[in-house]
Amino acid sequence: MSEHPPTPRLPPRTGHAHTRPALDRRTILRGLGAALTLPWLEAFVPRLARADTVKPPVRLAFLFAPNGVHAPAWFVEPGLKPEDPLSPSLEPLEPVRQHVTFLRGLDQDAARAHGDGPGDHARSAAVFLTSVHPVKTAGPGIRAGISIDLVAANKLRGKTRLASLEMGLERGRTSGSCDSGYACAYSNHISWADPFTPNPKEVDPRRVFERLFGADQDDARSDTTGLRRSVLDATADDMKRLRHRLGTPDRHRLDGWLEGLRSAERRIEEAERHDREVKERLGDREPPSGIPKRHPDHARLMSELIVLAFQTDATRVITHMLGNGGSNRVYDFLGIRDGHHSLSHHAGDLAKIEAIKRIDRWHASEFAWLVQKLADTPDGDGKLIDNVAVLWGSGIRDGNRHDHHDLPLLLGGGGAGGLRAGDPVLQ
Repeated sequence: MSEHPPTPRLPPRTGHAHTRPALDRRTILRGLGAALTLPWLEAFVPRLARADTVKPPVRLAFLFAPNGVHAPAWFVEPGLKPEDPLSPSLEPLEPVRQHVTFLRGLDQDAARAHGDGPGDHARSAAVFLTSVHPVKTAGPGIRAGISIDLVAANKLRGKTRLASLEMGLERGRTSGSCDSGYACAYSNHISWADPFTPNPKEVDPRRVFERLFGADQDDARSDTTGLRRSVLDATADDMKRLRHRLGTPDRHRLDGWLEGLRSAERRIEEAERHDREVKERLGDREPPSGIPKRHPDHARLMSELIVLAFQTDATRVITHMLGNGGSNRVYDFLGIRDGHHSLSHHAGDLAKIEAIKRIDRWHASEFAWLVQKLADTPDGDGKLIDNVAVLWGSGIRDGNRHDHHDLPLLLGGGGAGGLRAGDPVLQ
């Protein structure tokens, strides 16, 4: 195992004692195979700086849900008052509705056929963040458009460790046809670097974790067991030195962040341990993945990583596909036996509609959990939810009709004062 050359750790203090920050905002704790960017701390602010001169950055996240919703049970109507109950499918958002804006009346014309025939699921994903009608092809010649997340990431490039982070809950290939003659690249990606290049997404929490915090995957992994070293263990010496330089409030902030980091590590390691045991019984010695076997565990862990990424300012732009376009995932943990896409073509079957409504409520509950987690996480003098804009939505309104008008869209967060979070309905 090779070792990295020594790197500067906690920088020496320079400048006048009353104007310099105790720590540089870009301070990184380093250890073998790990690099941790710190969350916001008071120690980053010069002692005499006014509170309103140092503001946390704004972060953006885009969450894509496949197959639309059952509209009659999902949408809230204009004129909704704060004291009015939410729709049945959005009821899980009740505890965080002060942080959520319900959007109405937004269409995605580029997702319509425009003479290209069927393929609404592929188009709904391809245009979700590009608003460019994709060229219908199952092979060479794919073309869509640069996505809004990459427009933002290019503006912010150099300010964070990662310009952007692309995540998802389902794997998906780029080649071949996935929807009525449309290339799989369209169905399986919402982030596009340019009109010809979709950005691949990470579905393995371990891979996401290593992109955020691992400097060198090979050095972070044991040669004999396949186990990776904890980033907290690897940076323990730096962490001890750091704590001596922090005041009590910053130590509390640091402890809360470390607990979130430990929780994510433990859950990834549990998934890997299970995979390892299975593969040892089967005689397969390939390195394990960090994908939990149960879908809700996978989804929740990825949401935790979104919060950690924003909290440490590792990136300010994230896309997350809750499913590929046309996903036929079986939500068996909800007592549902049929695939999501198949159910969305319910043709009025009441049993299928009830199943779709259960899936819609589960998605709403997971979005509510993410919003609440952001609302509980300190950021500057406020909370992380104040300085994010998180769009949740689908490129299809109703999966039974394949329509693309008045899309189901939710907007969480305050955008550093730029959004009117908590508005009942913004049309």
